Amino acid sequence: MRRILCLLIALAAVTPSVTALAQPAADSSAGRQAVLAEARHLKSLYKTDEAIEKLSALVRPESFDEEVFAELADCHFISSDYETAAGTYQMLSLQNPGNLFYSIRLMQLAFRMKAYPQCAELGREVLARDSIPAIAALTGDAYNLAGIADSAKVCYRQALALKPHNDVVVSKLANIMLSEKDYDGVLELSSDYLSLDPENMTVLPIHGLAYYLKAEYDSSLTVFLKVEELGDDSYPIHYYTGQSYWKTRVPYRAERELERAWAIDSSDANLAWAIAAVKSEMMRPFEEHVKPWLEKAEAMIRPDSSLVSRIHQQYGTGYYAMEQFDKAISHYQQAYSYDPAYIQAISTIAYCYERQKKYKLALEYYERYLTLARPGSRGYEFAKKSIEYIKGELFMEQ
Repeated sequence: MRRILCLLIALAAVTPSVTALAQPAADSSAGRQAVLAEARHLKSLYKTDEAIEKLSALVRPESFDEEVFAELADCHFISSDYETAAGTYQMLSLQNPGNLFYSIRLMQLAFRMKAYPQCAELGREVLARDSIPAIAALTGDAYNLAGIADSAKVCYRQALALKPHNDVVVSKLANIMLSEKDYDGVLELSSDYLSLDPENMTVLPIHGLAYYLKAEYDSSLTVFLKVEELGDDSYPIHYYTGQSYWKTRVPYRAERELERAWAIDSSDANLAWAIAAVKSEMMRPFEEHVKPWLEKAEAMIRPDSSLVSRIHQQYGTGYYAMEQFDKAISHYQQAYSYDPAYIQAISTIAYCYERQKKYKLALEYYERYLTLARPGSRGYEFAKKSIEYIKGELFMEQ
């Protein structure tokens, strides 16, 4: 704050001499009002830099002009220079502690700068002076984003007590309660709101979701069907309507709703599986109706084969270095299965078997490697020499 005040005073010491020619009457009362009016006009046009330049000409180190500094603070706020705006509003608040607007602005600035604990503290101070629904809600948001759920719930309830018709606050409070699995609490909260606004399209789905998560599927189905009738054609509504139908053993309707959800968003492997399961329950032909959905689900959860291969390669290298050949062989086999271009795995497996004196298996893998490797390459020549050695050892065993 002191840094910003010093900057403003320094600016005041310089800028009057520059702007005096253009504004010879700035020191007079009429001149001051004219500059203020011009600055406000510039601010209304979002020409905040020009407005700040005009206002700076009115700053005097020997006196504090609250009206000028309030305009400067507002310009910084509008131009998103939040740090300077906060310093200026802090100075204004110290000069005029009774001005509630300055405290509210400081709270808003703390929120925008993501200083959520500070914002919440400022919010409690404002609420101690005046019960403002929007401030209670914003304080709840600050506590929520700071991870202090209990205090957030208190503030959201205070906001609703002051302004019951606020579905946004109901939604935020319900989300916290759902995360805590307080489904009965959510049902009570949403029921109270819906008694005032029974067709609210923000709160109704929350009401239905609480029933669904509580495993009261008949009730959730009733709510979600009502939401559909009111015109909500979104993915979540079709998904939960379909799931509710499925849980209440009406698979043919579940199939329709789940497929409508899929038509909106086809990125959920669980949904593809659910559609397959519903079709299976309805005894639909497996190859034609069930298998394609299982394949969709499988395709979405299938990992990056090259990455999985590299992971198994590293496992194999580690176990190979420790001469734990059985484990190394297992991982090299998996590495090759995920990336058939990695033919070095075949040669390495052969060598592991050779080290274990399992010559028949070693010979099998070396010969397989020769069918894949480039003739004349180092690996190819190594495998040929190894085959000669192994055949000699097998001959001696006979």
